[in-house]
Amino acid sequence: MRSFIVMQGETYEEDKDLGIIWSPIYDKAGLEPHFWSRMKQVKKGDLIFHYVKGAIVAMSIAQSDCREEVKPVLFRLQTEEKGHVVQTTYYPLEISFIIRDFWQEIHPLLPAKYSAFQDDASGNNGYLYPCSEEMTLIFSRIIRSLNKENEEQQLSLSIDDIQQTNSLFSLLDRIDVQVKMHLQQEQSHFLEQQRTLWQERCPICDIHLPALMQATHAKPIKDSLLEEKNDPYNGILLCANHAILYEEGLITFDGSGRLHISQQIDPEDYSKFQLIQNKKIKIHPENKSYFRWHKRYHFHP
Repeated sequence: MRSFIVMQGETYEEDKDLGIIWSPIYDKAGLEPHFWSRMKQVKKGDLIFHYVKGAIVAMSIAQSDCREEVKPVLFRLQTEEKGHVVQTTYYPLEISFIIRDFWQEIHPLLPAKYSAFQDDASGNNGYLYPCSEEMTLIFSRIIRSLNKENEEQQLSLSIDDIQQTNSLFSLLDRIDVQVKMHLQQEQSHFLEQQRTLWQERCPICDIHLPALMQATHAKPIKDSLLEEKNDPYNGILLCANHAILYEEGLITFDGSGRLHISQQIDPEDYSKFQLIQNKKIKIHPENKSYFRWHKRYHFHP
């Protein structure tokens, strides 16, 4: 199951009534913007969060893979233009959540590229954006928390309202289990891959203690395409201390394997961290593009 965020605005009510999400294929220049082209990635069973005017107002589960079809007849502007369409089952939220209210939790999880949200917490222009597994769990927790408060008032609700609320919580339970299980499996598999590629040693300090070794992505999961996330060369095996420095962008490697150290680390402390400026480690050719990405976008010079 993959997750997406769809920016609907005025089309939300119409899309919900039709049980779909829909986008054009090409813009006026004949180009295919990424936020429309991404519709082709949606498969049956995928999760979609619906964003309208600053808030997540609903969730839905895709009931079909994406396909090309003429705009459904209920759309206000009816043409013979074909577009991307996905059939979905909508779960409107009793209490939607405003992105800005939870920005401190959400902002660190935003990708450097193709983010649904801008740095001021407003939504980006476009239609469909990726939603990482980590952000999916955050969204699930927020939705559960806000709507749990409403659950205490169920004695005054109708049977239909109660059933709708229970369906939402059942959906959230399924999502949490699936996402957490998938994350654990991926992390375990990724660790084994890195142990093999780096011969179970930290290339900076040469520590060879399995219990202290951590596998970390060069291009973080939130920024990676599916094939990049699963690429064993998008990572490095480091001891726990150096892994933290790498993940925080305080050290990095260039495409030749040369170590760069952030100015935030006092040179007098290099020896404490077993760091040697410009030390060169042996890397795999396939690491180069990922290491360069880390140095350019994640490293804090």
